Amino acid sequence: MKFEFFVRGCVCLASIGLLTALGCVESGSTDSGSIKLQSSSDGISDVDSRQFEFDYAADIQELPANASVRIWFPVAESNPQQTVEVLSSEVPGELTLNRDKKYQNQIGYIEQQMDESEGGSLQFAVKYKVNRAEAATDDSALSLGSEQKKLFLSANAMVPIEGKPQTLLADKQLPTDPVDAGLLLYDTVENHMTYDKSKPGYGKGDAVWACDSQTGNCTDFHSLFISLARSQQIPAKFEIGFPIPPDQQDGKIGGYHCWAWFHADGIGWTPVDISEADKNPSMKDYYFGKLSVDRVTFSKGRDIELVPEADQGPLNYFVYPYVEVNGEPWPKEKIKLNFSFKNSH
Repeated sequence: MKFEFFVRGCVCLASIGLLTALGCVESGSTDSGSIKLQSSSDGISDVDSRQFEFDYAADIQELPANASVRIWFPVAESNPQQTVEVLSSEVPGELTLNRDKKYQNQIGYIEQQMDESEGGSLQFAVKYKVNRAEAATDDSALSLGSEQKKLFLSANAMVPIEGKPQTLLADKQLPTDPVDAGLLLYDTVENHMTYDKSKPGYGKGDAVWACDSQTGNCTDFHSLFISLARSQQIPAKFEIGFPIPPDQQDGKIGGYHCWAWFHADGIGWTPVDISEADKNPSMKDYYFGKLSVDRVTFSKGRDIELVPEADQGPLNYFVYPYVEVNGEPWPKEKIKLNFSFKNSH
């Protein structure tokens, strides 16, 4: 059925003011007009902002008759680096919007009972309009409250703050300046690891595995960085979304991308994208302190506690739909993902 996201997904929660807070309408955005995208020799756009439509869709397949199906998915919203508007959505049944307690990610939730006599599939799709800016230091939070500081200094299930990863710092003197310290940690991870998805175990964001294997993808690079930063009392956070090809006008998106931020009092949050720096050595200086426009954020944090609560506990990270059928996780191979983008002007 056609689902009017604005009416039922947001207005029912309270008011137009809450619409803006949830990212369902643009807040203070302006159309900057047509931007010609160019691809530099280093593989990033030679622009400081980019506008595109992003389609987030999934087909949950081979569902049994009379099955109880629960679907959670992250809902992108505006932040200091991007302005997001939901253009349209189609979901089965009724969609509700919630936020997880720790990170305040916006979570879409659908619950559906399959027909008693036959199974089938369920599809949903959300179309966004995104205006993404080049990210630099975010000074919107020059200091962190005690709860936020505790959150971003604490260990996660796969991101310890002591043990094997910290041996990488055994022979290093950490600078007293927090940004210089962040740079040392950035260099440590980039020098230690190589972007390589050939070893079984990559992609889980397991900092110990990353330290041992010295390879991995973006989740592994940034989990190791966050582990090191937090062990040195530098708050750090994980952010995940999707890459947008810099040299294309439209197309399919094959998978996610993630990066990290670390915090310094009086300065704010500084971004790092170490896996991209490793893939593009000439951009190593750029990716300490900046993020290219060719991305969109969907959630932040690790060990995500879904709302409503999932039967199987927290998620390692949250970028793809999570589905439970009769209380059990539905196999990933039975969830067909369909992500795509198209430049807009």
